[in-house]
Amino acid sequence: MTKPISATPSAVLSRTAVLALLTRWCPHNWRLGLGSSILLLILLCAIFAPWLAPHSPYDQSLTDRLLRPMFMEGGSWAHPLGTDHLGRDYLSRLLYGARFSLLVGFGTIVLSAFIGIGMGVAAGYFAGKVDLIVMFILTVRLSLPIMLATLAIVGLLGNSLPLMMLVLACFLWDHFLVVARSLTLRLREAEFVLAAKASGYSDLRIMISEILPNLVGPLVVVATLEMGHAILLEAAFSFLGLGIRPPDASWGLMIAEAKDFVFFEPWLVNIPGLAIFILITAITLLGAGLQRLLVKD
Repeated sequence: MTKPISATPSAVLSRTAVLALLTRWCPHNWRLGLGSSILLLILLCAIFAPWLAPHSPYDQSLTDRLLRPMFMEGGSWAHPLGTDHLGRDYLSRLLYGARFSLLVGFGTIVLSAFIGIGMGVAAGYFAGKVDLIVMFILTVRLSLPIMLATLAIVGLLGNSLPLMMLVLACFLWDHFLVVARSLTLRLREAEFVLAAKASGYSDLRIMISEILPNLVGPLVVVATLEMGHAILLEAAFSFLGLGIRPPDASWGLMIAEAKDFVFFEPWLVNIPGLAIFILITAITLLGAGLQRLLVKD
């Protein structure tokens, strides 16, 4: 009679890790479910905006200007969220505006994560002079106010979407660096890192294949929180006229265009403001849920 084959330690470990994640997932981790659901809904609305929008976001009709939403007196289903001061459909502009907010958020975080994680892992792994240089760069960055510095750069070089994403990425990498550096300092003396060194692995290979995978959980949480920060900054710059250019739709630009009517038709400001609030809340809930799911206490 043959003995049953026992599971290998790696199989047991992987099974234990999966069970631990499932235990943290549901039903106790409601933040992750709610945040991811709202964010997925907004993402789908942005992707399918050409099919969901009842009108073109650029078509103007001065005879239909400042029509109220359907839930207010005088509103109609022809323009469910009304029209702006140029007669453009507000729902259509809101759907297309989600594209720019999400694009700026994702694009900025990818660039800033590449900068911050690269410098943080290098500083924590090599320590010594490399760490001193990186920390000096971090000190210089923290001495610069994001809003004023970005306004100066964008004002001098022009307000284009790629430039704004690049400038924001150059100012939002500090949290990635701090987290990556502190965790790498702890992992550089771990047994699996020392074993990789003894096996003749290069420093670059050790950082990419041994250290970086162990930083994914905390860095994903940082990325979600920083994405909300980037979206808020984009809305602020668009409000000041240094972000998305008209006639493109942006939630911050919609608020800027409606500021002259805030006392007469406040819904023009409230609708895009509420959209920004819902998006940032969803990202914050997602970050809190991922922290509970991926980061050990």
